[in-house]
Amino acid sequence: MPTDRLNLALILIVAVFAAVWFFAKTGGWRVRTSASQTAKNYSIEAMTAFIKEAFAEITAGGGSELRLSEEEYRRSRNKRLQLKRALKGCGHGDLKDKRYVKSVMMDLLTGVNGLGGTTIHHSLPFHKPEQLTAQDRFDILLHLYRKKYGYDGLHELIRKHKLDAVKHVIEDGRTPSYIVTAEEIAHVFRKEAGLLSFQDKLEIVVQRIYQHYKGFGVIDAIREMRIDGVSGGVSGALPDSAGYRGAPLAEREADGNHRYKKESTSYDSVWIFYRGKPIHFSFLSFGSSEELRRVCQNIYKYNYPGQLSETNGYKVNDMKDGSRVVVVRPPFSESWAFFVRKFDLPNATLDQLVHGGNAGLAVELIRHLIKGCRITAVTGAQGSGKTTLLMAMVQSISATLTLRVQEMAYELHLRNLYPQRNILSFRETDHITGQQGLDVQKKTDGAVHILGEVATDTVAAWMIQMAQVASLFTLFTHHAKTFASLIDSLRNSLLKTGMFQDEVMAEKQVIRVIHFDIHLRKSADGTRFIERITECVPLDSDLYPSEKAGMTDKDKVELPGFLDDASEFFRRTTDRKLYEQRNIVEYRDGAYRVCRPISLRNTEEMLDHMTPADAQAFERFLETHWGGDVIAAS
Repeated sequence: MPTDRLNLALILIVAVFAAVWFFAKTGGWRVRTSASQTAKNYSIEAMTAFIKEAFAEITAGGGSELRLSEEEYRRSRNKRLQLKRALKGCGHGDLKDKRYVKSVMMDLLTGVNGLGGTTIHHSLPFHKPEQLTAQDRFDILLHLYRKKYGYDGLHELIRKHKLDAVKHVIEDGRTPSYIVTAEEIAHVFRKEAGLLSFQDKLEIVVQRIYQHYKGFGVIDAIREMRIDGVSGGVSGALPDSAGYRGAPLAEREADGNHRYKKESTSYDSVWIFYRGKPIHFSFLSFGSSEELRRVCQNIYKYNYPGQLSETNGYKVNDMKDGSRVVVVRPPFSESWAFFVRKFDLPNATLDQLVHGGNAGLAVELIRHLIKGCRITAVTGAQGSGKTTLLMAMVQSISATLTLRVQEMAYELHLRNLYPQRNILSFRETDHITGQQGLDVQKKTDGAVHILGEVATDTVAAWMIQMAQVASLFTLFTHHAKTFASLIDSLRNSLLKTGMFQDEVMAEKQVIRVIHFDIHLRKSADGTRFIERITECVPLDSDLYPSEKAGMTDKDKVELPGFLDDASEFFRRTTDRKLYEQRNIVEYRDGAYRVCRPISLRNTEEMLDHMTPADAQAFERFLETHWGGDVIAAS
């Protein structure tokens, strides 16, 4: 009898342990053995692992579908395929797919996983603000601002608290820079953060899980905001730099007193570009070099432009939302890094882009240049707004003209801005060069050719040739700092490609092609403006001294006449100026001001290309700003 009782007790004990194990295994952590185990199971890391496993099971299907009816099986298969497509699309920057994936994650966490109002505090300590990290506080602030302002949330957060102000923080305060510190985020959090609903907390936690699973790490939510761009891996000390040599990484991390312990590394590098200002978010970090590498390897893969490898150490591509992304890796660069540039398509109009006193003068002149079919360069430094201005200029092109665009990576997205126009864009690939692309464009009925960027000698040479014979007019961007450097750069490209052997002849070809240059500039505080609009006026060659004197052929061979002509010849072939740089409009003292009038040659050619209504408007514009007989004065 005692033996039977003992056996019964053992059976009950085994049954209890089996039940506990079974519910813990099948219920997704619903049975807990201790408070510490509960905290561990609801940590961000554990829930990320749970989501990965759950998605793997869902997308793989399984034997459970065999027991479903035909209709149920069809619905299950469609959901599985939809999730597969969304998981693929969200990694390319598709916001619609991202929202779907996050909604599925919420259902899994609150349903199968049992995440609730109490257990969610084990993932992030919402109930204890003092325990929140700088990243936690920023995520909460960004969520609240996005909830209120949409994709302008980060802009409003920066604007309201003046986070883009110049600060003296780095290098012992000796050097001014744009930086946002953890202390600033903590100060803003104390002022702004209020009570969060469970739904708010859930969305913040799901975003944190998503960004490490399928997203782009700590920049995932930032990348969606309406800012100029975001980059990573572009600051911080390198492990093999001089200050780090001599000690293994493990020893440096273990040595709490090591002088480089608090130094940031390449993965502690998140920068945004906001209104032309590079701002360092020093409180954000990718956490490890592996995470930075993962982001770099995933962020460029929309439409799969090829593999980023040691032999091909960079990739230039676009994302699903039209952002341009550049990724680099060692040994081509000293560390893994990426650069995302965003282009504000809805606001790409001249009136919204050109600011300052008397901005209408510059806007109206640009519109007349386009309607007058002038070959125009848009120049300026990186980040000065060349591409965005070029987008806006296209609006002034007559819709009766066909447009052909050549780019290194799709940036202009003119079809999205002007879907009812005849526009086709081309880009370079691994097997098709820019030269071949421009050659194909000649056979595509293009009236206006647009080059996203003249960055190579080959493209520059083809641009000159195309502007001469293959199109009505051409628009392009260039990184030239001055008008003279633009002419010199294009001339040198013609010489390097072998199209011309004589420097003077090459320069004559360039100045006959280029009509105007719109030069953009970005001030120290990030303000963008048009510094000048310059006309290129070729200088006609004068008669030789013998021709002016009316000498006969016999007189020309005499020594005085021959020496005069020889002297003039050598002057023309050495340092004789071939063109005049004429500034039509300049930006001075915060306002646009008229300078010299447009030349007679360009004025007459512009009027010839315009409709009668546009021609009358152009003549009124000239009369208003320059007065009198403008053509005669020019």
